[in-house]
Amino acid sequence: MAPKVGILAGGGPLPGYLVDACRSSGRDVFVIAFEGQADPRVVEAAPHAWVRLGAAGEALDRLRAEAVEEIVMAGPVTRPTWRELRPDRRAAKFLGRGLLNKGDDGLLGAIVRALEEEEGFRVIGADDLLDDLQATAGPFGAYGPDEDSTADIEQGVRVLHTTGPLDIGQAVIVQQGIVLGLEAAEGTRGLIERCAGLRREGRGGVLVKLPKPGQETRADMPSIGPETLRAAAASGLAGIAVATGATLVFERDEVVRLADEHGLFVVGIAPSDIVAGYASGS
Repeated sequence: MAPKVGILAGGGPLPGYLVDACRSSGRDVFVIAFEGQADPRVVEAAPHAWVRLGAAGEALDRLRAEAVEEIVMAGPVTRPTWRELRPDRRAAKFLGRGLLNKGDDGLLGAIVRALEEEEGFRVIGADDLLDDLQATAGPFGAYGPDEDSTADIEQGVRVLHTTGPLDIGQAVIVQQGIVLGLEAAEGTRGLIERCAGLRREGRGGVLVKLPKPGQETRADMPSIGPETLRAAAASGLAGIAVATGATLVFERDEVVRLADEHGLFVVGIAPSDIVAGYASGS
């Protein structure tokens, strides 16, 4: 029998997709829903407990009480202030480890290591449960990138390969060879909306979204969905490029429908074909 899965649920739809996948495969699941982060509508259908983000001890004790063996971290978490977080002893230990490696990647990597090496859980990636949602190679719908958009995609990959070690973000928008913006704390949708006002005349830009080189994808795998397509269309983008096998695509049929409706392309690429050695975990 497959081990019971514990979902550490932040925001967005991903925790719900994971619950559905566990149910479909017959796996037992329990959700730790972080207060002020998880969407009640997403977690309410599964066995769950609401836990304050800084109460790591309570969360870990509850997971053990539920006989959870594997943990998956799902959904973005808005960083609270230290006063709002009020970390307990275990949370402070996790955070202390992560602060030795500044940035989200260092923190998430430290949390994964602590969960496995000190707490005895096995941390798995969302893609381990959602293999059918991983991006495939090539165009998703009726449109593909033309020569100019392909050049912008290649420029975007090179930019993300360079900025990845700085732990800035997973996405960049390039138009006609010019970088309009890098994803920062505002997230991908915020990046798209910000760059709408920077759009140049002529062919629209390209959103390139990839794992950062060396990123701990078990904790933070890139994803796109219908909302990404709606934002891209509203901002006049020509299309979106994502990493094949390293990006989750939510509601793919709807993504394709929206792309075709608005004349956008969505394409799965291998970043290593553009920059040798580009890979998460490298």
